[in-house]
Amino acid sequence: MVVVGGGHNGLVAAAYLARAGRSVLVLERLAQVGGAAISRQVFDGVDVRLSAYSYLVSLLPDRIVSDLGLEVRLADRSVASYTAASRDGRPAGLLVERDEGPATATSFRQLTGSDDEFTGWQRFYGRLSTLAEDLAPTLTEPLLTSDQLAERLRDRELWHDLRERPLADVVADHLTDDVVRGVALTDGLIGTFADVHADDGLAGRCFLYHLVGNGTGRWRVPVGGMGAVSGAMAAAARRAGAELVTRATVTALETASDAVTVHWTDHDGRADAVEAGHVVCGAAPSVLDALTGAAAGPRPSGSQLKINMVLARLPRLRSGADPATAFAGTFHVDESAGQIDAAYAQAAAGRLPDVIPFEVYCHSLSDPSILGPVERATGQHTLTLFGLHTPAELFRDDPVGTRREAVRRVVAQLDAHLEEPLLDCLALDAAGEPCLQAASPVDVEESLAMPGGHIFHGDLAWPVASAPEEVGTWGVATAHPRIVAASSGGTVRGGGVSGLGGYAAARHLLDPR
Repeated sequence: MVVVGGGHNGLVAAAYLARAGRSVLVLERLAQVGGAAISRQVFDGVDVRLSAYSYLVSLLPDRIVSDLGLEVRLADRSVASYTAASRDGRPAGLLVERDEGPATATSFRQLTGSDDEFTGWQRFYGRLSTLAEDLAPTLTEPLLTSDQLAERLRDRELWHDLRERPLADVVADHLTDDVVRGVALTDGLIGTFADVHADDGLAGRCFLYHLVGNGTGRWRVPVGGMGAVSGAMAAAARRAGAELVTRATVTALETASDAVTVHWTDHDGRADAVEAGHVVCGAAPSVLDALTGAAAGPRPSGSQLKINMVLARLPRLRSGADPATAFAGTFHVDESAGQIDAAYAQAAAGRLPDVIPFEVYCHSLSDPSILGPVERATGQHTLTLFGLHTPAELFRDDPVGTRREAVRRVVAQLDAHLEEPLLDCLALDAAGEPCLQAASPVDVEESLAMPGGHIFHGDLAWPVASAPEEVGTWGVATAHPRIVAASSGGTVRGGGVSGLGGYAAARHLLDPR
């Protein structure tokens, strides 16, 4: 068997297949495996291993970790989120602890003026917790119909509402404060350009995947960086006997009734070919179309601004909150419901939003192991920024200039909540340049060959069968019987660093039918 693409899904598929005794060859275009789930020393002379693209883990099932013996450690963050805000012209903030207690209740009361909003918050996320507990186990089982899945849920009404109603309406059933509603809505917009008032399900699907991981929905920090996760998957594949070849660019897949011929070139540009009984494609569906000569489908469009930073020190906040607390979780900036709506309207009209909703977090507060000895001793920290409503189309005409302007805007927005300018807090690299690296969807597409820079390879799907013929399958079939999908967008249950696509591809090939 040949696995096209050594991203995390391809590695999971390779490990399962090799453990079952299959001969497995993984062909990866880049110089290292891992795809978007890698760590890298981004800044010259700064010994910090940054998670270059993806940066947190929630959807990776414990079952996959156990099955493959993955040596992966995921650390809980001490804080779920902190939202920078202002009330009556004064700096304010909303703290949500990982385990919500008196400090969270007090923070809600101070921001909103009553206990009602916190009560609504607890009810909403209590319902989501129940849904997550019931739904998560089905992600590693053959596909059910929506009705079959509903029969296994204690809160069928919430499952119905997320599927059939606009996400904004579902959130508004529980929450009234503009800032608090925005905090909830952001989980429906990570990497997804969607109108939260539409009933097309785009935001609802994204929201669901961000809240159900492992039955808890908790987003945890990969100790050692994201590269430690993909590295463990690669190690598991190699232990099982899979061969992993890097700098190997697959150029075509020639299908026949009983085999697939995989054409590829090595790092020197020399052409080679191998015949395989089956191919597992870890690349995006549009890449598979190109490799097989099929007509290209709709082009995906990613929607995120990613900024990696190393700080000489954490900046002080105007609200007076301890930065070591505020930045330990997800730090929301300009993500109220109203600001989200305004940004979507401007981006949909082809304009970079005047105010870009975004969030940041500090990996090194939860996992100082990614810092070198000097960096740790001098109090340096990482900071990751993820911007919403910045679709790829906004960057096509002027990629560098638009990215530069987007960075300027989010830095100014963050500065509005800081006692000192962010740029003054940045560490300097070996050339004396500030440690700040930004990537738009166009940059992601260029570096990872990820069409449209879409981090999910395309729109997410509800984790159920969409047609009668899919019921009882693993949701990985392609137009070619001997080519099986494993990518995030090519499989029914994709999204995030989950391994679910690779797991489903392997189960499809290994399970007797």
